[in-house]
Amino acid sequence: MNAAPDLGPAARRLGDLVAGAPDDRLAAPTPCAEYTVGDLIDHIGGLALGFTYAATKSAGEGTDGRPSGDASRLGDAWRTEIPQRLGALADAWRDPAAWTGMTQAGGVKLPGEVAGMFALDELVVHGWDLARAIGRPYEPAAAEVEACLALLTGMAGQIDGESPFGPPVRVPDAAPPLDRLVGLTGRDPAWTPSAA
Repeated sequence: MNAAPDLGPAARRLGDLVAGAPDDRLAAPTPCAEYTVGDLIDHIGGLALGFTYAATKSAGEGTDGRPSGDASRLGDAWRTEIPQRLGALADAWRDPAAWTGMTQAGGVKLPGEVAGMFALDELVVHGWDLARAIGRPYEPAAAEVEACLALLTGMAGQIDGESPFGPPVRVPDAAPPLDRLVGLTGRDPAWTPSAA
């Protein structure tokens, strides 16, 4: 494996989006058809815990199944708590041991280095989801997007049955890398709140 990526920038970017999500958008749709903005924020909070536990190879919320996505579970302090969870996730993956051995995330046993890359993918793609849903600009680092594309294209022939992201959306090969990434994860790169 090449040098493990630092998840800190992607975690901070997503944390800033969470902290800045306006109350009047919590019931609005997102590119994830099953989630409102509030549901997506709750899901982000759950995956932050799940991938932190995956890094430390310990059992906890989000390791034995898909993180929740239910806005009614958001507490009063979610704008500070979820960014803190995202920061803890990034810190946990800075330990080289997180990228070794086997771990579990979302009910799936997988190598640490694969789990770490899935954590990065979740941060980048859900950052796009949330930014689109609340009308904010979003510019992940090119290296993050390329790493996520490499992960997902490398898995294309290895997934039996349905992808964990749903059916991919066809995107031209010449499209920008971020558009290709969100297409691979079942999102329409042209999605806007008004089109929902």
